Amino acid sequence: MKEFFAELLSESGALSIQEIFLHILASGVLSMAIYLSYWFTHTGTAYSKKFNISLVTLAILTGTVMTVIGNNIVLSLGMVGALSIVRFRTAIKDSRDTTYIFWAIIIGICCGVGDYLVASIGTAITFVVLMIFGRVRNENRILLIIRGAKNLSSDIEKLVFSYFDKKALLRVRNTTAKNVELIYEMPRSIWELNYQKETDIADALYKLDGVEYVNTVTQSDEITG
Repeated sequence: MKEFFAELLSESGALSIQEIFLHILASGVLSMAIYLSYWFTHTGTAYSKKFNISLVTLAILTGTVMTVIGNNIVLSLGMVGALSIVRFRTAIKDSRDTTYIFWAIIIGICCGVGDYLVASIGTAITFVVLMIFGRVRNENRILLIIRGAKNLSSDIEKLVFSYFDKKALLRVRNTTAKNVELIYEMPRSIWELNYQKETDIADALYKLDGVEYVNTVTQSDEITG
């Protein structure tokens, strides 16, 4: 009986146990580069330890699947059909996360078919590129929301344009019979012009008799949840 199970475990297509172990181990070792890169390029609330660990396991699992498939066309077609029914609903917080997911999959594919050289060179180049450019963040946008009397519309626009050198973009203009609400959009670099003035934009607007409120909102491209 022992000999039967030993023979059963040792049978895995054309691959030996040593080759299988090497494929999967290589996926795990190279995925450490993904872990370090993601940890370095994502700081603060953007960093998710769970997602980072998931990237490592994704590379290992992909390597395992590719080891099973190998050059067997029938198995590969069956695997594609089985995986096609899976639906992923997880929201991507950062567009860079998509790069890391593909990186993990590619490492698994290369190691799963035993092409360690391609996996190593691709990982090294990707690692260097992300370490250099990965910390680049999108500049947050500022929304300036102002509500006041309708007859103050032109005065509000003149004041906002004077504060931000006419670079504040009017996105929304809501009006009623008596009131107007204006929403301006600008990059943070333009918003910082406000700090160069003696009076804050909100205080200057409130000096116009009839302004109800002035709100500022920071808007980012990243999805939070």
